[in-house]
Amino acid sequence: MVLPNIFTRSSRLKKNSTSDVNIDRGSPSSSPIKSKNSASSSPTKRSPKKDSNARPFLESLSTTNDPNVARRSRSRARNRRSSDASDPERRGYSWDPTSHPLNLPPGELRRLSALSAMSDPPSPMDLDTEDQPSIITSSPAPAPSDAFPFTNGINGTRRDDSPAVPPHKIPTSPSPPRPAVNAAAEAFKAAGNKFFNEKEYDKAIKEYSKAIDADPLSSTYRSNRAAALISANRFSEALEDAKAANDRDPDNPKILHRLARVYTNLGRPSEALDIYSQIKPPVSAKDLAPAKSMQRNIKVAEDEVRDSSSASMALFALDQAERGLGAGVDRPRKWKLLRGESHLKLGNANALGDAQNVAMSLLRSNNQDPEALVLRGRVLYAQGENGKAIQHFRQALSCDPDLRNAVKYLRMVQKLDKLKEQGNAAYKAGRSEEALDLYSEALEVDPTNKGTNSKILQNRALAYIKVRGILRGENPLMALSADIIDPTQLKKFDEAVADCTRALELDPTYVKARKTKAKAMGESGSWEEAAREYKKIAEENPSEPGIQKDVRHAELELKKSKRKDYYKILGVDKSAGDNEIKKAYRKLAIVHHPDKNPDDVHAAERFKDIGEAYETLSDAQKRQRYDSGEDLLDPADMFGGGAGFPGGMGGGMGGVQIDPEMLFSMFGGGGGGGGGAQPGGFRFASSSGGSPFGQAGMGGRGRGASGFPGGFSF
Repeated sequence: MVLPNIFTRSSRLKKNSTSDVNIDRGSPSSSPIKSKNSASSSPTKRSPKKDSNARPFLESLSTTNDPNVARRSRSRARNRRSSDASDPERRGYSWDPTSHPLNLPPGELRRLSALSAMSDPPSPMDLDTEDQPSIITSSPAPAPSDAFPFTNGINGTRRDDSPAVPPHKIPTSPSPPRPAVNAAAEAFKAAGNKFFNEKEYDKAIKEYSKAIDADPLSSTYRSNRAAALISANRFSEALEDAKAANDRDPDNPKILHRLARVYTNLGRPSEALDIYSQIKPPVSAKDLAPAKSMQRNIKVAEDEVRDSSSASMALFALDQAERGLGAGVDRPRKWKLLRGESHLKLGNANALGDAQNVAMSLLRSNNQDPEALVLRGRVLYAQGENGKAIQHFRQALSCDPDLRNAVKYLRMVQKLDKLKEQGNAAYKAGRSEEALDLYSEALEVDPTNKGTNSKILQNRALAYIKVRGILRGENPLMALSADIIDPTQLKKFDEAVADCTRALELDPTYVKARKTKAKAMGESGSWEEAAREYKKIAEENPSEPGIQKDVRHAELELKKSKRKDYYKILGVDKSAGDNEIKKAYRKLAIVHHPDKNPDDVHAAERFKDIGEAYETLSDAQKRQRYDSGEDLLDPADMFGGGAGFPGGMGGGMGGVQIDPEMLFSMFGGGGGGGGGAQPGGFRFASSSGGSPFGQAGMGGRGRGASGFPGGFSF
């Protein structure tokens, strides 16, 4: 606005001052234009100079006894002083022409503002256009002729046409402009809100997308679309929108809430709790509960897999954590690896299959995933396929050379495989003691591997059966002659049974360990228990190779165990040679001869048993029949009692059931006639064992060959 020239005294004021001078001089002539001072010089009105004469009067009034009169007098005096101070003319006030208008006295400011309002029309620059569209007209609107003068805001309401702010109070930087509202984007948003309330989330997402296209910088539209995506169970897309909205409008509580919810539904509780911690004021415990519960369950699963020997609790904790995932959300990769580790901890066949399924699902997503390759290799290692396991560990190291688990298990499997192969080679070469040491060292490499350790235990059990130990005093004869007989070498059957029992504890389905255990029990003399175990295996696994043969062998050995054991009588091993048998016989015959034991009524019986044992074991054919169980009768009556074999092979066999393999060995390993060609093609040759003391020593009964009808020769 344009202010009048108020910084210089007007000619009218000059005339008034001249008139005052004239009035003060008492001149009869005066100017036709009178000022207020000239008017105040009239004898009918009181001059301000008379106020000094009124002080004694006021002081006299203040001393009066009437308090009301004194109070009214003091009030009138204060009013006069204030009016004199506000009136520059009364107190002779003068101002600097260069001072700012706001430094003028209030009365002068009101007067000048009224003059300015009546003289100058409003300018377009004086209008407040902050909330109005930026429209510039060609010419300003004319001011109304009857415009009422406005106050300048000091003693009244602030108006837009008040004087400008002093230069030293103008802000140094302009305030940011208010963003303009995008009408099209708002319309799309309103439509999206309508569909969202009607639970038509796909349509709401489309409308919010249109709003984002119309105004890409808005955080509101992206936040709304994130909410719709969450409701539609599209959490991965919702995460992108929530993060973009948070970038455009940080610290917005509503946006942070949605972002934390998305993290929780995706199985990322730590990130969700971090977002919740940024919200002010703090969120409630109810909002934090899902993320905290998920994080706690995952921590339990990790601790159980790392420290516990059982994985059941880890699997339960993982199941609880997965309940917090959003609908249709795949389990995080870390959770899958934990589940595979838990199944490996269980170690049974079904658990290993589940662990293998986890590893294969990860490898289908990424066939170069090093941790999935290690998991797959560990499953193969637990299943006993060490070669394939080593290949997977090496492939994992090619993907990540610094993967510690891959290095650890590769070295472990290589060492275990090497010791196992060396033990097998020593066992096959007959070095049973060396094989035992190698198998024992292999068992210490990885005590947690149930599958491989069960196989090593079974192999060590076979080595215990084969290795020879020292045991004395198995029978009365040996007890009596222990001081002159060399110790008998027997197998360590008890250790073998114990190893098989441990192997079955690690793997109850290991049939080979059960068969080895039955063999060890039979070799230790418990053929009845061995036959029972073999029959049980045959019932549970009828397709097991060779199980029927094992059953027949155990039954035959059981029958053989109920007759006299000539090897024990002589105190020799079943693998003893002819010289060893002859030496043992001579020593026992001297010790137990009836002539040297006249007072022992059982000496003659023992001496007779020693003779029968030597007669059978010193003859190769009789010994072969005895070992195979062909004859379960007394050797003196072998094949006796009846001439001929009516019906082919009856009579003298006494109805004994013979295994086909034994029958094959009875015929000398084959048919077709041995020796001279006789009718029928079979020939049996029998020779007396021959006593080392002569025919008289044991009353040996020799039997010469005699012809029989049908071509059989005995």
